[in-house]
Amino acid sequence: MSMPFGSWPSPFSAASVAASAPRIDGARFVGSEIWWGESVPAEGGRVTVRSSTGAEILPAPWSARSRVHEYGGGAWTADADGTLFFVDGGDQRVYRLERGGAPVALTPPGPSHGGLRLQQGRLFAVREDLGSEPHRRAIVEIPVDGSGADDPAAVRVFVQGTAFFAHPALSPDATRIAWVEWSGVRMPWESAILSIASVNGQTFAPVTTTAALQPEWVSDTAILYGDDPSGRWQLHCLTLDALTPRGAPVSLTSSDADTGYGLWVLGNRWYQPLADGRIVAVRTNGRDEVVEITTDGSERRLDVPCDGHVSVDDVSGSRVLLSGNSSTTTPGVWCVDLDSGGVATVAGGEPADADWMPPATPIVVDGAHGAVHAFAYAPANPEASAPTGELPPYVVFVHGGPTAHVTGAASSAIAFYTSRGIGVLDVNYGGSTGYGRDYRERLAGQWGVVDVDDVIAAARGLAEAGLADPARIAIRGGSAGGWTVLSALVRGGTFAAGISRYGVADLRMLTQHSHDFEEHYITGLVGPLPASEELYIERSPLTHADRIDVPVLLMQGADDRVVPPSQSEAIRDALAKNGVDHEYVLYPGEGHGFRSGTTIVNALERELAFLGRVLGFEPSL
Repeated sequence: MSMPFGSWPSPFSAASVAASAPRIDGARFVGSEIWWGESVPAEGGRVTVRSSTGAEILPAPWSARSRVHEYGGGAWTADADGTLFFVDGGDQRVYRLERGGAPVALTPPGPSHGGLRLQQGRLFAVREDLGSEPHRRAIVEIPVDGSGADDPAAVRVFVQGTAFFAHPALSPDATRIAWVEWSGVRMPWESAILSIASVNGQTFAPVTTTAALQPEWVSDTAILYGDDPSGRWQLHCLTLDALTPRGAPVSLTSSDADTGYGLWVLGNRWYQPLADGRIVAVRTNGRDEVVEITTDGSERRLDVPCDGHVSVDDVSGSRVLLSGNSSTTTPGVWCVDLDSGGVATVAGGEPADADWMPPATPIVVDGAHGAVHAFAYAPANPEASAPTGELPPYVVFVHGGPTAHVTGAASSAIAFYTSRGIGVLDVNYGGSTGYGRDYRERLAGQWGVVDVDDVIAAARGLAEAGLADPARIAIRGGSAGGWTVLSALVRGGTFAAGISRYGVADLRMLTQHSHDFEEHYITGLVGPLPASEELYIERSPLTHADRIDVPVLLMQGADDRVVPPSQSEAIRDALAKNGVDHEYVLYPGEGHGFRSGTTIVNALERELAFLGRVLGFEPSL
């Protein structure tokens, strides 16, 4: 069937995309079962915990979600007997839920908790108190008997202050505790230290590191951790006498890939040591691979479906639990037996139909600042084709962060476009993770320059290769990606339309509303205030909104505390004043990122209708 690009009939409705897009949030071995966290878009994005038996462990209306450091993570864990410990998304208290029982509060009202970790029957967490002045954070041990709910003094504090903390790890002999710490003046992927203290609180030993991640004890005298002094996050081993290092750390790996990622959330695990000395680790160079590292240092790549944002969630004997995205399946949870080689799908992980969702193609284009990495998703529909000679419209996707990356994962949200004859180009502009520190630091002081140059270079490269209609390339992004969208539209000349989801329009306004975790983020991306105020003004899309001359769709969560509605409304008002074609949609109850199934459906349908209207095709809803 020959039909113009953009108008192809598709089985991927907005409702089916919303229903098929649960977010996996960690997995655990629980006795003979496997449990995992999963968002429920139809219930406003509530995060539940499910079992491999088919049971739902955490019933509605409870939701396991943390707000520590704003982005949360590590909101649940469980013991071998089937007792669930979780942070409630509503009040941010930690609860215990035994089989057949009701949730019992373990912490008092007030502070938020996240990064839960159960070790040797003891429950550790990162606590954040935004009700104090100054705001304070801590590594704490929470009594599992509930005594801390009414007596805050029963919650033991190991370290506290205005710094940021992550990844508490108790030594096997229970005499020392390790964690990762950073001041907040620099982001954790720029500078973070490994700290080790005696549990009696009498001694403290920070370890010299560059950007430490995820300490894991492998014996009473040895601890593993990730760090990137070489420009790539590698695994290191430090041997100790009590708290005194026995010489320098030993690097266990030396690949041109990262075992680590930007520490945005508290629950990620990039590697796990096994009891027999082997290590399972993720390695990222654009996409992920998972490797087994043996005791003699040799390595074996594991044949697993997941290859994007993989987390090594848990180990038991020779079995390993992996969760993440895949270029060939839906997001999922997989159980891998290292000895037998067996790979069992626990949740999600349904094979993508290659006729409708062929794997994305990694591409590299030359940019003003060096190579630019991206993943291209060409239009694909086995039941439709375009007239001879017609080139497809494309949407350039710009990820948020900006210190983050995309992996070319199979996605019904992308197939929503490609199955209709609209190509997608997902760009990892300079500043993205996944390609080493040098690539990540291209954006230092250059936000609004390098990212914009790179998305323009990627779009033009696609058009020059004859793969996209140069007159019908749109750009879409959320949060920091929305900033790049608006900045690229200000630059002009490449994109025919823009879609900004909760995008940044005014840097000075952003600093006024910034939360603790990102308070100094913009300093590294642009420059310090007040010295760089003129640069903040010059870089802000709102300053040059009169240069935007193409249609813009703005979408915003009414309850967004990271990029509040005032940002989108400022650019809306400027576009209206200048008579520029635009649409503005405010979603009540939504924060930074859309979670409700109803919102996801409406946003996708609005995007498609907007693109059809401004790029000149009749979309099939």
